[in-house]
Amino acid sequence: MDHADALARLRLARTEGIGPLTFRKLIARHRDGAAALAALPALGAGRAAPFRPPSEAEARQEAAALAKRGGRFVFLDDPLYPPLLARLPDAPPVLAVLGDASLLAAPSVAVVGARNASAAGRRIAEELAESLAQAGLAVVSGLARGIDTAAHEGALRTGGTVAVLPGGVDRPYPPENVALAERIAARGAVVSEAPLGTVATNRHFPKRNRIVAGLCLGVVVVEAAHRSGTLITARLALEQGREIFAVPGSPLDPRCRGSNDLLRQGAHLVETATDVLEHLPEAPREAPLFAPRNHPDPEETEPEGLGPPPEGPGEVLELIGLSPVSVDEVLRRCHLTAPELQAVLTDLELEGRVALLPGHRVVRSANG
Repeated sequence: MDHADALARLRLARTEGIGPLTFRKLIARHRDGAAALAALPALGAGRAAPFRPPSEAEARQEAAALAKRGGRFVFLDDPLYPPLLARLPDAPPVLAVLGDASLLAAPSVAVVGARNASAAGRRIAEELAESLAQAGLAVVSGLARGIDTAAHEGALRTGGTVAVLPGGVDRPYPPENVALAERIAARGAVVSEAPLGTVATNRHFPKRNRIVAGLCLGVVVVEAAHRSGTLITARLALEQGREIFAVPGSPLDPRCRGSNDLLRQGAHLVETATDVLEHLPEAPREAPLFAPRNHPDPEETEPEGLGPPPEGPGEVLELIGLSPVSVDEVLRRCHLTAPELQAVLTDLELEGRVALLPGHRVVRSANG
């Protein structure tokens, strides 16, 4: 990918209203960032407000700021893009990476848990991460207080770790982990889909959690209360077909109720790293994200599977309400194939009638 194409893709990814599914479809159809940008006016003709991508100067400024920090962008069809994450329908179009970008494609395990973790929980997380990293796995976590911090610290002793941030890679959260983020960037990788300068807010954390889950072969939960962000990560991992592990805790400790409940639901019980290694699947072989176009056909407008569906969007829109619903649930109840449904949802998103949410969910817009 040349520099001009990378800037065009960055502008496309940073365009308000262009979600991950829409980005994927546009690049699959046009294979070129500039061509995809040129298609935006026609695609947004039915919207109340036209698409307004950032200027080339703004994109250059963000790229230069990231390069000054020693980072780089990794785009969805880049060879360095993590293959497991690319399997997600809502995979981030672009990742900003500080440190070793190749670590993103390495076999990895997430170690996550409570922010207000107990001393015992932090010790377990540290020891597990240290042993998993020593076994050659990258340990992924979210740089949060408590278990996440302990997991990163343990992994740094013996191997590599990946910190996924809710805000920009230049705005580590929480502030007390700035020094830890710098150490990880020097010996591992710090990653975010958010633009540089983004300050983490509540809406960014579910997006961060889906990346943590999507990068890994499995997720290990060490202390998690009911209705916690950690359980959201575990649920997303389960939806993505990843292995779920949990460390048992005291039934008297509310910080362990969520992780103990995962064990009741069939998660692998973990006491040592061996319990994780014995049940971790091999990384699947990946087909190319976008089929190569060796002999362009002037009559071809889009790849197979992305053409117009046989039925209109009415049937799909009727199944989507003002409360978020799983795209898989919509697929089960409509008469479309998965690629056809994705095409319909993309068109509905372009029209502003639905919003595609993290976790492979969709909701009808207020004007839908």
